[in-house]
Amino acid sequence: MKHCGTRTIETGRLVLRRFSVGDAQAMYQNWASDPDVTRYLTWQTHTSVEDSRAVLAEWAAAYEQENFYQWAIVLKSHGSGPIGGISAVELDDAIDAVEIGYCIGKAWWRQGITSEALRAVMDFFFDTVGANRVAARHDPNNPHSGMVMQTCGMKYEGTMRSADRNNQGICDMSCYAMLRSER
Repeated sequence: MKHCGTRTIETGRLVLRRFSVGDAQAMYQNWASDPDVTRYLTWQTHTSVEDSRAVLAEWAAAYEQENFYQWAIVLKSHGSGPIGGISAVELDDAIDAVEIGYCIGKAWWRQGITSEALRAVMDFFFDTVGANRVAARHDPNNPHSGMVMQTCGMKYEGTMRSADRNNQGICDMSCYAMLRSER
């Protein structure tokens, strides 16, 4: 793959951009402090805006790496504050594969926003980075996340039993992916 780092991506309703430390309050308020949002995620619910600020400081430093991909999801109609995030959570250069993870604030659930963001990031990885495979996974107890993957054309590849851990403990893991040839 030809890594190029996190670049701004625009869609009809969204701007996907780099996070800044200045996004800490919006991150904390819009999704990171909400246990409903973080229920099936692998990172703990933030207990203070300082938690969000610390994560964002790490990401800001990591943006110097060309193989670091972490986007703030910003609604064009909402102003500059992010309402969620989407990122490459795993890269495998040996097989040109990317795994994507995402989350969005509860106020924006079931509006097609996450699907719009995922589709744009998938296109970026296929067209700009040169990925052959783009994948994502979810806890089967969170079927809406799987629906986002299906909406974006990913194919269900199976569920691995007790193969992951999230804020609910050890869990099953449903896997989806799309290959470049399937676009």
